[in-house]
Amino acid sequence: MVAPAPAAGGAQEGNLVQLLVQNARNASKVGATHKKDGRWQDVTWAQILEDVKAVSAGLVALGVKPGDRVALFANTSLQWIICDLAISATQAITVPIYSSNTPDECRYIINHSEASVLFVDSDEKDAKQVGRLTRIRQKLAEMPSLQKIIAFNGPVSGGNEMTLDDLIAQGRAEHQARPGAFDERVAAVKMEDTNSLIYTSGTTGEPKGVILTHSNWYYEAKAAQSVGMMQPDDAVMLFLPLAHVFAQVVKAAWLSMGYRLILAESVDKLLANLVETKPSVLPSVPRVFEKVYNGVVANGSAAPGLKGRLFRWAFKHFDAYVEARVQGREYNSMGFALAKKLVFSKVQATISEKLGGNMRIFISGGAPLSAKIGYFFDLLGFKVLEGYGLTETSAGTTVNRENKIKIGSVGAPMPGTEVKIAPDGEILLRGPGIMKGYYKNEAATKEALEPDGWFHTGDIGELDSDNYIRITDRKKDIIVTAGGKNVAPQNIENQLKTHPIISQAMVYGDKRPYLVVLITVSEEAARKLLQDKGAPVGTYAENAKRPEIHAAVKAAVDAVNSEMPPYSTVKRFVVLDADFSQETGELTPKLSVKRKVCNAKYKAQIDTMYEGAAVVD
Repeated sequence: MVAPAPAAGGAQEGNLVQLLVQNARNASKVGATHKKDGRWQDVTWAQILEDVKAVSAGLVALGVKPGDRVALFANTSLQWIICDLAISATQAITVPIYSSNTPDECRYIINHSEASVLFVDSDEKDAKQVGRLTRIRQKLAEMPSLQKIIAFNGPVSGGNEMTLDDLIAQGRAEHQARPGAFDERVAAVKMEDTNSLIYTSGTTGEPKGVILTHSNWYYEAKAAQSVGMMQPDDAVMLFLPLAHVFAQVVKAAWLSMGYRLILAESVDKLLANLVETKPSVLPSVPRVFEKVYNGVVANGSAAPGLKGRLFRWAFKHFDAYVEARVQGREYNSMGFALAKKLVFSKVQATISEKLGGNMRIFISGGAPLSAKIGYFFDLLGFKVLEGYGLTETSAGTTVNRENKIKIGSVGAPMPGTEVKIAPDGEILLRGPGIMKGYYKNEAATKEALEPDGWFHTGDIGELDSDNYIRITDRKKDIIVTAGGKNVAPQNIENQLKTHPIISQAMVYGDKRPYLVVLITVSEEAARKLLQDKGAPVGTYAENAKRPEIHAAVKAAVDAVNSEMPPYSTVKRFVVLDADFSQETGELTPKLSVKRKVCNAKYKAQIDTMYEGAAVVD
């Protein structure tokens, strides 16, 4: 049994709102920084608490009762966090909805949770979709439980809509009339009470509502503090969607440690925001690290003359270095030492500057990080703490420690969490972060949770002598070829995505004679490649058909195949005429590929890769 996470500073068990109250006792201390009216502004803990009190009282005035479900459909922002904490302070239950969700996905979550109130940020157009308020209005007649919509930014219309400013005004009047009611409500929160229903993004089937309690989140807050991922004097940039548990762990740790939280304007403005605010910690998903790496490789390799030749020479040494490290060997040579001095030191300085120049630690989660990219950042002197968790485990379950990083692993369990490997290789977890169950789905709960508390993750992995976990694949994603060989597709896909020309890859081959892969190309890398070769540049679909692009993709596939055993090599590939996206249905909000959707949507392309097939593995 692993020892439970210690409570910092002798703090007693409580809830996240009580942690907010503790932080606000230092009235002048800055809790958050966000961009408002075109400039970055600091907000004190005391100001945040006052806003939480007003929104909470406003919800009470609306008739929200303990146990009611209140949905949040918005981009990551300080208002999101304030409304979330206010819902908890009302003894209600937060139901987060990804800002990218479609009208039908919103309808499903609101109806399944029977949410009575919805917060929405605005009605601005979002990528290829209409505004979030319009998406809700489109399905309002099909959502009978929804009684009130509260918009962060107007205008609003109809009797069932109101602005957040109006709610706050009502709440301040309510709070002034009964100033002690807030503390009474917060004190009445029980640790076993449900804090949130977080719906899995779902790579297959309908999403399930994961029941997470105040106890789950208080544990996460204190466990994150005990392992020292962040420090009280850190400035942590948050751009991750708050509908995802990874961002919720960052929020819980913020309340526990009291560091300054910087809210990015958007994912698109992340790089500019990093330079402007100079954070020391960046929690991120692997896709961001992949883009940084691929940008460096694409730009460096395409550099003209001696500079380009020097870069390509240095990266040949890097490839040899990675191969040696993966095999557990050291790699030292005069050439590599020279490459580090002449090339990689300059790459480090450039990346550091683009990240604000103050970055101390990266935290990677949400999906597997390629070991090659992990070694790249490590070589440059950046510490990437890869972690692991699921919605069902309140996210933070294992993490690499700052003083002991094992690239290729997801670290050791958080204090208080137990891990074991089942006979079939599945990772099982038990501890204070495990969910109560799936909302209105007893059958799924029984399938995932054993009576003695062990949770079946669905991930296959290994445990080393230091209790560090290495994940090899998703149990349901493992491909069994017609020749009986087990193949982990994510490993191949992650390797393919380290090549700048490739944006997304989905390996297929279950019960088939060999592996094939659907590939999308990076639009920027494809355009640059064609321009450099003097070839015509057209639309994404036109570029994807160009022989120069096909040749570059084939070179990437061949390079990955050269490192794989014969049965794990990709025999054929198709370059698709559009990239995967959430809007077109191939990606989840955390940018995982929906295999079931892709298998159905691209069945014709997959079938063509098996024409005249013979068993070759």
